[in-house]
This record gives sequence, structure tokens and C-alpha cells, in this order.
Amino acid sequence: MDWTQLDVPPRIISAVSKANIKSSRDVLTFSIGDLQKITQLSIGDIHQLQKAVSVSLQKHPVLTALQLFSEKSRFPSQHQKLSLGCDVLNNFLRGGLPLVGITELAGESSAGKTQIALQLCLSVQFPESYGGLGAGAVYICTEDAFPSKRLQQLIKAQHKLRTDAPTDIIRKIRFGDHVYIEHAADIDTLSDCITKKLPILLLRGQVRLIVIDSIAALFRCEFAAKDAAIKARHLQSIGAKLHQLSQDYTTPILCINQVTDAVKETDSILTYIGLQGKKVLPALGISWSNQLLMRLMVARTQREAPPPYTGCVLRTMEVIFAPHVPQGSCYYTVGLEGVKGIEEQSL
Repeated sequence: MDWTQLDVPPRIISAVSKANIKSSRDVLTFSIGDLQKITQLSIGDIHQLQKAVSVSLQKHPVLTALQLFSEKSRFPSQHQKLSLGCDVLNNFLRGGLPLVGITELAGESSAGKTQIALQLCLSVQFPESYGGLGAGAVYICTEDAFPSKRLQQLIKAQHKLRTDAPTDIIRKIRFGDHVYIEHAADIDTLSDCITKKLPILLLRGQVRLIVIDSIAALFRCEFAAKDAAIKARHLQSIGAKLHQLSQDYTTPILCINQVTDAVKETDSILTYIGLQGKKVLPALGISWSNQLLMRLMVARTQREAPPPYTGCVLRTMEVIFAPHVPQGSCYYTVGLEGVKGIEEQSL
């Protein structure tokens, strides 16, 4: 903060500067006694300083949610999303993944979770004008080896999938050089990666997307049912760290999650009844659910996709909860070129 802008005597400004107080937050949160010790000012001077700081902060008007929504041109970052690389899926999710917050992608094996994550790792590297963020991605594997062969297939097929982007732009992007892979075999390694390695890449601007595949694997291995309280604390700690990174660097976080069968009838809001009528629950319970901004669930159906997707199996993506997207579902397929959404009227 520029202390010279405050309506206080120069001696108070000088004392604050010598005490190396950097922000108005320190002035308002430190006790009067602590401020006296640091600045050597009288109680009257401290009161005058705090009042001047409060007045200066009031000059910045508070914005309402309606203003942020209606005045989009003034707040572009509030409305920017990370494209999934497919117009149908982008329209379904109102633009794509939010840039701040944790998005969960849950579903059974073979539902297409990893395929969507890989596609996002490529999409994030496109310029902002084509739905990307102009940076790379970190892919943290906690169970299986990273699917490098599949990534190379998707890279080679980008010119077919991303028909919205000029060929020369696609050729200029060195996709394989900007996907950073990390393997975390236990919770301590994952926490160490989040707190030490990721901030370096984010600070340098090398990455703008974090993928964890999957968040459930480590917790299912390391904790038994009797360790629920300890498990919840670890989940809250990791969630808080991810939220801080997302907030500080305006970076979307995608966490892939597993599911578990619902063994009895329940009215819980976490229960997900897929289009196949099978009841499943996202793993990790309510402690993890409270960390999420948006929950998506994907499933593989028994139906074959219509032309021109003949030969591909229909899959579904459903919004379970999100602050900006209503609950709903969308069909998609996974082919050699990548993940493609299907319009309802095409079925």
C-alpha cells in the first residue's frame, strides 16, 4: 500500500515505513499493542492510522454478483473458462471449466475420465482467443502409468478435432513439451508436490491447469474405515492447498474421482443415478464434496453412437452440482481424434 496517500502526519507514515509494514491488512488486524511495539507510535497515533486506512479502503466500492454478471466487459476474467476442445461440451458447461476452483470428474472405469483430462491438457495450451490459457498442464498420476501413447495420438489429431483453430496456430504449439508429469505414490508425496513443485511452475507461468488422476486412489489405500476422522483432515488440507493455488494463479484444478456402489437406498444429495439406472456414489464422501466447486459424473452406456460417430460407444456427462450450470446431461463419444459431444437432436 502507498502510505503517502493516507491523510496522516508525515511522522506516522515514516514510522510505518521504518517498521516495514506492507499492507493495510496488517494495520487493521494487528493489535494496538503490537503496532505500538513495532512503530513506537502513541495510542492516539495508532487510532489515527487505523482510521485513515479504513477510510482509504472504503473508496473502493463493493461489487454485487449481479454487477459481475451484467457487466461482463469490465470483468472478463470472471467469465473466462477453459475450453474442453469441443463446442457441444463447452455449450453444455457454459463455456468450459471455471478458472478458479476444483472441478471433479467422477465415474466408473472406461467412462472416459482420463480422455477428457488429456484433452484439457492440450486445450489449455491454445491462445485465449481459442479457449485456452496459453500455458501447459501438470498431470499428477496416483495409480496408473501416464498414458503417453494416447497423448501422442491426440496431439497428432489436433488439426482434425480443433477445426476452430487455424492450422498454423496448431503447428506452432509444441504440445508434448508442456505437459508436466508427476507420479505420487502416497499422500505425503502428493502434498509435497502441491506445496513445493506446483507453485514454482505456476509462478513462472509455465502451467495453468492441474490434473490429479485420481484423488481417491491414495486415500482408499492408506486409510481404513476406522480412520475416517484422520482421512477427513487430510482431504481438507489438500483441498485447501489446491484452492489456494487456484485462487492465487487463476488456475483450474481437475480432480478425477472413482465411484462406489450405493449399497442401500439413501436420500443423500451425493447419490447419482446414471442413465443406466445404476446407483453409485463418488468416493471420499462429504469431506471431499465440500471442497468442490463443480461435480461432473461420466458413464459409459450400452448404446452405439449414431452416424458420423458409428463404431463409438455413447457416453454421458452429467452436472451433479455447480454454481453457474444447471443440472443436466449431455452425450459424448471418445474416438481416435478425442472427445466429442453429441447434440441431443442427432440421437
